[in-house]
Amino acid sequence: MDNKKSNQEIGRRDFFKKAAMSVTAIAGTSLISSNARADDPAIMHHVPWGQVWGDPVTKNRYGMPSKYEHNVLRRNTKLLASGNFRASIAVTPIQESMGIITPNGLFFSRSHGGVAHVDPAEYRLMIHGLVEKPIVLTLEQLKKYPSVTRTHFIECPANGGQEWRGPQFNSVQFAKGFMSCAEWTGVYLKTILADLGLKPEAQWMLAEGSDNSEMGRTIPIDKVLDDAMIVWGQNGEALRPEQGYPVRILLPGWEGNLCVKWLKRLEFATEPWYCKEETSKYTALKPTGKAIQHFYANEVNSTVTSPSPEIDWTSLKDGDIVEIEGLAWSGMGTITGVDLSFDGGRNYTAAKLKGLVLPKSWTRWSYMHTYKKGDVLQLTSRAMDDAGYIQPTIDQEVSVMGVESVYHRNAVETWEVNAKGEVNHVQIRS
Repeated sequence: MDNKKSNQEIGRRDFFKKAAMSVTAIAGTSLISSNARADDPAIMHHVPWGQVWGDPVTKNRYGMPSKYEHNVLRRNTKLLASGNFRASIAVTPIQESMGIITPNGLFFSRSHGGVAHVDPAEYRLMIHGLVEKPIVLTLEQLKKYPSVTRTHFIECPANGGQEWRGPQFNSVQFAKGFMSCAEWTGVYLKTILADLGLKPEAQWMLAEGSDNSEMGRTIPIDKVLDDAMIVWGQNGEALRPEQGYPVRILLPGWEGNLCVKWLKRLEFATEPWYCKEETSKYTALKPTGKAIQHFYANEVNSTVTSPSPEIDWTSLKDGDIVEIEGLAWSGMGTITGVDLSFDGGRNYTAAKLKGLVLPKSWTRWSYMHTYKKGDVLQLTSRAMDDAGYIQPTIDQEVSVMGVESVYHRNAVETWEVNAKGEVNHVQIRS
């Protein structure tokens, strides 16, 4: 061992001795208890990656995540597939989400006939019906309209729906991962219609996709003229194919299947079209035997993402301070508050909203908690929005919606932390 290396190791040992004395002197004042050891090889020796050349900047022309993040993936299950994975869904690992933006490679994906691959040079968007100047636009012509960039979530109306009768997936990713949030770039539809001229008798718009399912949904004109967008950008780049490249429609806060991908046609008329996806699907059968149709906005909702079955507390020690985190969102407006319960909803305390709080966007919230080993907790979150809505209990929801529909189930959910720190999805009914 040369003198330089010897002096470095002596210096590190001296550091650990002084650090240990400092920790002893101020015990109980730090959020993190010290586990430092004087013989810790990660500190005492040069790390392997610091002794070799790194990759050249030319290795990945499109950047990739670290290989150590290999578990952070969209996931799927046969239970949510219609016989194959073309008419299916891949769900977002919301337990791994940071902030309110979902990376494009993790954004949840729902297809009705597989992912279409559209040649942008041959892309066309037809706008016709009750407009003064019907038109067919190329992608280049569409992008000549003044663009805007907005942050909004997209959520499948069945998000959480497979769980409400009773927990089926002991996983927050499968329970609430049918959603993601992104920064979108495109043009407001009202900007295009101001140019083309919308006839006063137009009350409905049909949005139709160019994939082999030819997904079609009817949208009321009030939403079209409010904040509906035609988007081509997501998080600073072009849409990915599974998100509708090159163009999709975005209806902020409204159910995801209305945000038609691979958009090819917009038609305006006086009556709705009653497409397959708004008659046989995406309706809610009520206890009266009648189905609710044309209900669109995703209601106020929230979930605890950490702890969760994927991120448990088994490694915590008695007295550790830990951050409980989650997400809240509302298609009706802006989140104004989130309450957290430790006893399954019998008593609540206010959590703290973190970072940006935007309309029709994810809002992150947290609560700092002192962990007591052996305690059994039932963690339940409850969100509120500026439209005056409060997330309901399961019993409140069932009293209105009944038990036959999986859509628009926004009742509170509960994660039980057992005495070992393991986390399980449970359901609490009165």
